[in-house]
Amino acid sequence: MINVVLVEPEIPPNTGNIARLCLAAGARLHLVEPLGFRIDDRALKRAGMDYWHQCEVHRWKSFAELKTANPHGRFFFLTTKSQRIYWSINYQDEDFLVFGRETRGLPESLLAEYAGTCLTIPMRPEARSLNLATAVGVVLYEAVRQLANISK
Repeated sequence: MINVVLVEPEIPPNTGNIARLCLAAGARLHLVEPLGFRIDDRALKRAGMDYWHQCEVHRWKSFAELKTANPHGRFFFLTTKSQRIYWSINYQDEDFLVFGRETRGLPESLLAEYAGTCLTIPMRPEARSLNLATAVGVVLYEAVRQLANISK
């Protein structure tokens, strides 16, 4: 099972859509606080909260708490500030795909600390970034494709 980590997500519909993606792909969703919304927010419900009870969702007070609880996990940090393309990795069961806030991405401190495991989604230079839910879907389904682990 792949783990999707959202560090300080801000936009409820994105988180709802990502929860739906995780459910469809058989992935766990980890939310690192602070969140920019309440979990019971109406916008989150419209975007996928009806699936929320079926999703495996974990909340963490900080990224450090998540990392401490998973000391042997492989963490990959998605950013526009890397040259290493997400499909160059051989994903393994239990890997963590870490995504940042919609407006600012991952904190520079995390990117510096984990520079060796930063990945990017290639795109044309005039495109600043992708929507968070789209980016999660792209990378998550590459990991799923490699692992071929969706059971019907």
